[in-house]
Amino acid sequence: MANPILRQMLDRGDFFVVPGMQDMIATAVANKVGFPIVYGTGYWLTASSLGLPDAGIAGYTQMLDRMATLVQTSDAAVIADADTGYGGLLNVAHTVKGYERAGVTAIQIEDQEFPKKCGHTPFKRCVPVEDMVEKIRVAAATREDRENFLIIARTDARAAEGVDAALRRLEAYDKAGADVLFFEAPQSEDEMREACAAFDKPMVANMADGGKTPIVPAERLEALGYAFAIYPSMTSLVAAAAMEQALRQLKQTGISQSPALPMFDFTDFCRLIGFQEVWDFEKRWAR
Repeated sequence: MANPILRQMLDRGDFFVVPGMQDMIATAVANKVGFPIVYGTGYWLTASSLGLPDAGIAGYTQMLDRMATLVQTSDAAVIADADTGYGGLLNVAHTVKGYERAGVTAIQIEDQEFPKKCGHTPFKRCVPVEDMVEKIRVAAATREDRENFLIIARTDARAAEGVDAALRRLEAYDKAGADVLFFEAPQSEDEMREACAAFDKPMVANMADGGKTPIVPAERLEALGYAFAIYPSMTSLVAAAAMEQALRQLKQTGISQSPALPMFDFTDFCRLIGFQEVWDFEKRWAR
């Protein structure tokens, strides 16, 4: 069942931030910090679980498993990246059904050709507008909860076709029944402002660290007209940098600990990941 909180927050008009989750450790930490909504990122769930690039290699079954696990682990509502819908119209319908049954709150579908590419990398190609319009219509018609399970329509046309063409695509996706619009990889604040001003539907900002879009503060994004922002790569890039630092220190010094190296307390992490319930069970039932 879709969590209604995303719809409620959009209806209230309060800007909010949504961190990306690349694995269940990040999700457990996000539970501790407290976020009402998190983002199941295709790029980073693929990288963390399969060690592969976001290039259409991971399939529907693999990503459904990751998203279902994320929903089960997270205390928050989950926005789920579903790439291109993993095929044609029948695949899109199957994907929507699977993601909705898994408890996802919103599904994001993009207009790239298959196999797709990360939105901030080269060699992307988009399908004809009419093909994506049909996908949005199928997705909207297939969902059971039309109030709380939301369809996010993303266009990657900015890179190859320009801003005007990308906005025309979003206009068509808006009319096809998308609940939220996603203009991928704008390259300036002017482009971001233009996209937000063109539509009454909520617009999501993609704050992809290291990508083509300027990273700006939440207050500025709200002023530009965005409804909310996702941060798909932040936790992953920070974690990778910390792991590299730790591994270099181990290789150079032969010891895992240093005052210069932040480390989560092991006992606290055991509780964070759910060992307290295991210990309580053992106290009750172990012989």
